[in-house]
Amino acid sequence: QRYEELCRSLNMDERARAEAWLSYQSMRRNYTLEGNDMHWLACALYVACRKAIPTVSRGTAEGNYVSLTRILRCSDQSLIEFFNKMKKWEDMANLPSQFRERTERLERNFTVSAVIFKKYEPIFQDIFRYPQEDQPRQQRGRKQRRQPCTVTEVFQFCWVLFVHAKGNFPMISDDLVNSYHLLLCALDLVYGNALQCPNRKELLNPNFKGLPEDFHSKDYKVSSDPPCIIEKLCSLHYGLVLEAKGIKEHFWKPYIRKLFDKKLLKGKDENLTGFLDPGNFGDSVKAINKAYEEYVLSAGNLDERIFLGEDADEEIGTLTRCLNTPSGMETAERVQVKHNLQQHFDRSKSLRITTPLTGRKYIKESNPYVTPVSIATYSLSRLHTMLAGLKNAPSENLEQILRSCSRDPSQSIANRVKEMHEVYCQSTQSEGEFSNFSKDVASKHFRRAEMLYYKVLESVIEQERKRLGDADLSAILEQDVFHRSLLACCLEIITFTYNPPGNFPFITEIFDIPVYHFYKVIEVFIRAEDGLCREVVKHLNHIEEQILESMAWKRESVLWDRIRENENKVPTCEEVMPPQYFERSAGNSVVGSPLTPRRINEVRAESGGLGKGLSSPAASLYDRYSSPTANPTRRRLFADPESAPEGGTAVRVPPQPVV
Repeated sequence: QRYEELCRSLNMDERARAEAWLSYQSMRRNYTLEGNDMHWLACALYVACRKAIPTVSRGTAEGNYVSLTRILRCSDQSLIEFFNKMKKWEDMANLPSQFRERTERLERNFTVSAVIFKKYEPIFQDIFRYPQEDQPRQQRGRKQRRQPCTVTEVFQFCWVLFVHAKGNFPMISDDLVNSYHLLLCALDLVYGNALQCPNRKELLNPNFKGLPEDFHSKDYKVSSDPPCIIEKLCSLHYGLVLEAKGIKEHFWKPYIRKLFDKKLLKGKDENLTGFLDPGNFGDSVKAINKAYEEYVLSAGNLDERIFLGEDADEEIGTLTRCLNTPSGMETAERVQVKHNLQQHFDRSKSLRITTPLTGRKYIKESNPYVTPVSIATYSLSRLHTMLAGLKNAPSENLEQILRSCSRDPSQSIANRVKEMHEVYCQSTQSEGEFSNFSKDVASKHFRRAEMLYYKVLESVIEQERKRLGDADLSAILEQDVFHRSLLACCLEIITFTYNPPGNFPFITEIFDIPVYHFYKVIEVFIRAEDGLCREVVKHLNHIEEQILESMAWKRESVLWDRIRENENKVPTCEEVMPPQYFERSAGNSVVGSPLTPRRINEVRAESGGLGKGLSSPAASLYDRYSSPTANPTRRRLFADPESAPEGGTAVRVPPQPVV
């Protein structure tokens, strides 16, 4: 009966109603569904609502235009609870990977929006007056003149304009850095319009550092073109000027012009102003809200206007509106909500897992006062520093090195890069009105990965030449899997920097690179490039762990081929670990494995922690990619000539077990 009431309140169609009920009954027979039954039924309804349905024109449409937000409101379920239950429902119902990816993207969008909204409020208060200073509205008749907009209305309108734009750029919606810069573009536009409003002094914060110098004088005259405060906002709130201006010029302004062309925004389309004027504001608000509602229903996405609602705490789990809460006051409910949201963010950062290989206690803790946005922008600024002055082509020195090989690999390298660029752009292509944005962003990311690829390739070759002298490296530089793995690793770093948590293992799948080979290039990469920031090294470490713990042991892994080629033998721990790391009894027999968590952590600590553990200075590219010796399991790897005993070669501790 409660389910029938839920469906009636949602105006649910008969097909989805029946399908969801049957699915729920099937799950209930096979599993124990703990908690509120209506929450599980909400998961079943969402799945049924997102399936393709026939249309009048004999085609199909994705979804039945029932809002996810309404489903959750009517079932009295928070969004965080929904994500937790939806993951279990997907496993129980064995839903296809495409649906799971949609849910993961939805959750990432939510996490990004929650972080962005926490930044939006203080930035808005820096530019505009405090909303509680708004004068109370007087009741007026329909025929009376429209009143100027208030700060609260501008706050809500600016957020809706931002989330509408964010939703129309799929590659931005779950990208924290670009979403943040898109928000700065929205604030820049609204500020420029507020300056030209007749009630600008009632809207703008008189202490904002970006105001025109003569703003407070009686002779102040409005400029015909609104000023750009992107640079000022970036300096005040930790943005990257180059990235923000790029998004404004190439994506934000063309998008806003389309809104003017479609009459969704009313004003002067020549300079994108006038929509805050009393005669235009009301119509613009209605049109933008209606367009956003249509997008949410068609895409099945979260209605991100709920961040503006009074019940946002219960509906999402986000923090109480700091615009409505006096500074410095935190109720018990606010503290609990803050704790719940932090738990969700910690869970979404799946990098923080504990395994014997992590050695995380040897990594310095990050500053507790940094924010996700500041971490992301810092990582991006480090990347820009690494790539400064480079081009997406070999340097003169690298070209000379390649030409000096007995077989010049330059042309094959160029052809491979071109082919991988085409594959990557096609694999990330999206559909719709703004599909060119996806292509442009993918191409930009790949070009930067090219710069990093040639930079690291040159460093790797230089290191090998120092190690091997004048030995010809043609055999190594002709190996397709090495170059593909190295370029894919560069692309993963670029993608992760712009859009955590990156694209692994997708990046290996689209280029058909076995993770066994991708694993081998990670240490080579970190040894060759010392400019990587802490977050990137942690990300590469996590990829190593994933491969070592499970991915390398899958049925289709080439590791099994290598084992068969070696007469089904694998190295024992005694053959790859030095004697000093064994625990021996008085009888000189091994009593404890050197690969216990305690031993691994000791090895990591002595090798300098995570960064050095990943990049043992004695690991050779030649060793990794040359043909195996006659008895590869008994090779003494990681030779350290400095500590070699007389008459033999010492063995450096490997950062992880060699497989």
